[in-house]
Amino acid sequence: MRKRVTLHDLADQLGLTIQTVSKALRGLPGMSEQTRSEVFEMARKLGYLTKDQKQTLQLDQISPYPTVKRRFVLIQNKQSLNFNRLLLQGLHERFMEFGHTVQPIVIPPQLAPDRFEAWAEEQGLHYAEGVFIAPRMSHDLLEQKLLELPLPRILLNFPPPEAKVDSVIWDVYEAIYQAVRCLHRLGHKRILYVGDIQSQRGFVLRWHAFHEAMKDAGLTVAADEHAVMRDTDPDWLRDFEHKYKRYQPTAVICGLDDQTEAVYHTLSRMGIAVPQACSLVALLNEQTDTLPLCTRPQLLIRETGYRAADRMLWRIANPHRPYEHVRLQGSFITGSTTQKS
Repeated sequence: MRKRVTLHDLADQLGLTIQTVSKALRGLPGMSEQTRSEVFEMARKLGYLTKDQKQTLQLDQISPYPTVKRRFVLIQNKQSLNFNRLLLQGLHERFMEFGHTVQPIVIPPQLAPDRFEAWAEEQGLHYAEGVFIAPRMSHDLLEQKLLELPLPRILLNFPPPEAKVDSVIWDVYEAIYQAVRCLHRLGHKRILYVGDIQSQRGFVLRWHAFHEAMKDAGLTVAADEHAVMRDTDPDWLRDFEHKYKRYQPTAVICGLDDQTEAVYHTLSRMGIAVPQACSLVALLNEQTDTLPLCTRPQLLIRETGYRAADRMLWRIANPHRPYEHVRLQGSFITGSTTQKS
């Protein structure tokens, strides 16, 4: 059985008194926020559980000190390895506290649905304790096959209609609302949306959110005035450049992480200075060194993995409870790519 971590262990690791550690965990005053943050981080790292946390786990019928080491798998697609790295980080962080493991498995891009059972047997999926299903499956039928596995499953995506599965996802609907409202407060009324609007449920939801947010701001949306794609389109950048020149927007919202850099550099090549001539808000998975500090809604991808691990343990302990769908809402980060119109 895993050794239980005590307040004394935390105090020794941090070089603090037991009284200081206890006050930090109970939210009492008398220390800097940096010290409090260090205490919480060490407690999380070592798997220390407060009294309230233990009670919550007990209510959910989850053992805080499990005697069985469980193996879970994350099924992912090569198209989404960028944000799946963050998902896997969150899953690892949470499961390490319980002594469990999660194994990433990449589903072959050319896997036909009729080959799924053989592939699942080769990967030992049926011997896992549970399966996490990442976004961007290459085929809807493959996702359906995964959803039909006779195992506890957590969908890391927006659920399709009638899906009998728990889901946890970062809230891109709210993220688009945040982006539109930020630009509207800055005086922007001609806002151009760039992105795929059809091939994934999350992409469709972004586009719907853009419509709703613009409507709430008193602005209209005509689809032909935006650089929207309905399938993989090699000429999407040319379409973006054409739409920009024709409609002269004062701001651009890039709805996809992997298109943001191309949009930014296309504007630069066109002689459009960001943000002086055009503000830019992007749904980035994370800030990169190849872009200026972007104004963006924070997408809680790593936190989604962490929360999904909890949901998996809850589902295992409560197999007959109703399915639940969790959306994680992030804050809004104001960078150097926006200014008043």
